[in-house]
Amino acid sequence: MNLPNSLTILRIFFVPLLVAALVQEDVTVRVAGRVVTNEWLALAIFLSAAATDLLDGYLARRWSQVTTIGTLLDPIADKLLVSAALISLVQVRVLPGWMAILIVGREFAVSGLRSIAAAEGYVIKASDMGKTKMLSQVIAISCLLLSVRHQSLHLPGMILMWGVVFFAILSALSYFRKFWRKVDASIKKRRRRELLTLERKRQRAVTRRQRGSKPSPGGTGLDASGGTIWKPPEVS
Repeated sequence: MNLPNSLTILRIFFVPLLVAALVQEDVTVRVAGRVVTNEWLALAIFLSAAATDLLDGYLARRWSQVTTIGTLLDPIADKLLVSAALISLVQVRVLPGWMAILIVGREFAVSGLRSIAAAEGYVIKASDMGKTKMLSQVIAISCLLLSVRHQSLHLPGMILMWGVVFFAILSALSYFRKFWRKVDASIKKRRRRELLTLERKRQRAVTRRQRGSKPSPGGTGLDASGGTIWKPPEVS
């Protein structure tokens, strides 16, 4: 457990705080004598969680602390944060449900590909397109969070969300291409080797049976089961 992985886990714990702050409309917090309403509180939580996403990756590369668990856990934390924000925005009637379903479904599909790749010994790292999609998500969701009370920001937020949908589809295609190029080819080679091994075993078994069925010189030949298969003629 190092600092980058701790930040990743911390981002997961931000998820219920974000949902509570956004869904509960009567949540207010006083900071320095000013009242902070729920949409600003949700925005602060969301941006703090998004900042840990940038920080943990930077620290892991800077300190050479890139681990397998961090590589696998980081996208899960991102997906939980984004999915919670999108579903909460649907709950408060700011975001259309089909957009949230499309983006969340894409996240599940990519996670499934990563899991299959990990089982085959491959780690599919985040692509540049995926990072661009994450940045566009942060900007769009932040704008929609503020549009809960400031309706003038709803149209810009929806335009940005269309950009999120575009980058989500492109990055998903990129992940699928990586998966088919690495994992699917590896699975095909492994199955081909297994079939060749089974064929060799079958041929060796056939060869052994053929050798066992040949007659022994000067006597009665017995097959593998002990039955008589050849008997020399009697000499008068």
